Amino acid sequence: MNKIAFIGLGNMGGPMAENLIKSGMQVTVFDLVAEAVASLKSKGAKAAASAIEAVKDANVVITMLPAAKHVKSLYLGEQGLIEATQPGTLLIDSSTIDAESARGVGEAVTAAGRLFVDAPVSGGTAGAQAGTLTFIMGGKEEAIAKATPVLQCMGKNLFHAGDTGAGQVAKICNNMLLAVLMAGTSEALQLAIDNGLDPKVVSDIMLQSSGCNWTLQKYNPCPGVMENVPASKDYQGGFMVKLMNKDLTLAMNAAANSESSTPMAATAQSLYKLHQNKGNADKDFSSIFQLFGKS
Repeated sequence: MNKIAFIGLGNMGGPMAENLIKSGMQVTVFDLVAEAVASLKSKGAKAAASAIEAVKDANVVITMLPAAKHVKSLYLGEQGLIEATQPGTLLIDSSTIDAESARGVGEAVTAAGRLFVDAPVSGGTAGAQAGTLTFIMGGKEEAIAKATPVLQCMGKNLFHAGDTGAGQVAKICNNMLLAVLMAGTSEALQLAIDNGLDPKVVSDIMLQSSGCNWTLQKYNPCPGVMENVPASKDYQGGFMVKLMNKDLTLAMNAAANSESSTPMAATAQSLYKLHQNKGNADKDFSSIFQLFGKS
């Protein structure tokens, strides 16, 4: 399982493909952005002129795309890549999409005699670069077993959430909670600043207290408190606000379908939509901190 086609070389996909190369895999890449393909070619990948060309000799295909419409078009379109692969090929989609779309793609892949795993990721661009991502997998046992050694080249933690689509459900639940935590942490830090406290000191206090959470540990939203996070780089890089809004929409749609009560997520979604509408779509999602400032 060492001939891999990787399609989608954005902020996450590019570093993931690079880690496969570092692990000794034969990687063929494709992206609509020529510069992204050229960058991976310079690091040892083979460049393909199209997605169909990329997958023709692969025994594993990995896709990392922005939204469900892109995934369905690539897999199920008139020139979909399923038929371009060989029977028995393992196809892994690491995009974050709705579970229903993942199941539909999975059914088509399985019906064609291929294997499918939906494996969205958590860990951000830093995790993608370091090869420490968390993969949340949905699929049959045979497919999971074959996907595991490949995903271990890019990730540190691998979880089998259940059947096809389960990976997507678990991922949107995780990102829903992340949005709530980031908004709440930002609100608390701004309250401290408004009352004359040093955000670094308050962050240290919270880290050792009951308010401790991942955003304080790894991704502090206040500029200057933590090095090498988007907040200290003018909120550039990382996970964009518009993508968090996409994931919150997926979560709210799932909640509507299951008649689940998600008032905290609804509030977080409203805040992130407001923040995006103020011209912050392409900033990192931790920039929600700016929404609470007085200026």
